[in-house]
Amino acid sequence: MGFTIGGIREMRSGARRRVRATECTAVAEYTGLWGWDVVPGARAVSGRCSCGDPVCAAPGAHPLSFAEPVPAGAGLDDAVKAWSEYPGAALLLPVGKAFDVIEVAEAAGRRALVRLERMGLPLGPVCVTPTGRARFFVAPGAAAELPQLLYRMGWDDADLDLHCLGPGSYVTAPPSDLGGLGPVRWLRPPTLDTAGAPPQARLLLGTLAYICHRTHF
Repeated sequence: MGFTIGGIREMRSGARRRVRATECTAVAEYTGLWGWDVVPGARAVSGRCSCGDPVCAAPGAHPLSFAEPVPAGAGLDDAVKAWSEYPGAALLLPVGKAFDVIEVAEAAGRRALVRLERMGLPLGPVCVTPTGRARFFVAPGAAAELPQLLYRMGWDDADLDLHCLGPGSYVTAPPSDLGGLGPVRWLRPPTLDTAGAPPQARLLLGTLAYICHRTHF
């Protein structure tokens, strides 16, 4: 038998155990090593969200309303125990506390990442989504600062496919899938140096904006 969240049947027992073990390990890594909160999130199958709302605005991409987050600092035993309360939940990371996120098209993000690495600029974690987006983790506060930063650099944010996620937003974390479309993957995984101290947005923004502009036009 499979298990359900909100009435959606998921996975056979063997696959379920393997996925749960992988996800519990990931939760413990995020909380214990990187110092991030992890929030249990909804899943989606065939466009239906496990929250049970037939007109859900973000199927498989929002927190479960009844679930408690696993707090930063939780070790393996605590993370496994906490996550076992929400079998099948997606791993969501709350934005705005440990990091904000700059999001661009994946093609532009990959090109920018190569250039930023060549320039020797500080970088934080970077992931890609099955919807073709690249997400750069940067220091908290970027979302509030972004319009002014772009203005000072001479860029019009309305002309760029570049957005920033801040407090109140959540990002799906590997190895979870995003809205039933496929897994989120790390392009540049977190490390002890970058997870707790992601770079300031201004250090990356010029390159990201330039590459976005070149890719778009």
